[in-house]
Amino acid sequence: MDNIKVRLRAMEPEDVDYLYLWENDPDIWKVSSTLAPYSRFVLEQYVAESMGKDVFEQGQLRLVIEDSSTHEPVGLVDLFDVDLRDSHGSIGISINNKNFRGKGYASEALRKFVDHCFHVLGLHSLFARIDAGNEPSIRLFENCGFQKCGILRQWRRIQNGWSDIVEVQIINN
Repeated sequence: MDNIKVRLRAMEPEDVDYLYLWENDPDIWKVSSTLAPYSRFVLEQYVAESMGKDVFEQGQLRLVIEDSSTHEPVGLVDLFDVDLRDSHGSIGISINNKNFRGKGYASEALRKFVDHCFHVLGLHSLFARIDAGNEPSIRLFENCGFQKCGILRQWRRIQNGWSDIVEVQIINN
């Protein structure tokens, strides 16, 4: 892409303030399966422990999505449940700063992250699990080359019952 909007970077100690706001936002808990707030102390430890370790040592990789012109953090992209034997992992993305939603940040960040996972980390496939009612997220992944590959019926407990989960996958061919 010629019009670079985002930069993906490692978390820094100064990101704890953003993490504290984002991880404790009940609106985000709906998609992250979080059940309780995180303390600042726990988040500080998480950032400190993740610095300098690679994805294969940790089993996950979390990068900050940053606006490339203002250097303002706008969200996070995650690789987790990495399986080295079968060369795949699960991916998640969130534009936590609501002022940056709907402006192309998520699609550019997701494309860059998928490219990193395939061409730098050497993974063969990536998948995501998305609430069936989250049409914008499903469209985001489909627009970035992911294909629907399954539905998990009544997979996530929600306030008034159960929600289905759509599984999407992309393979590095």
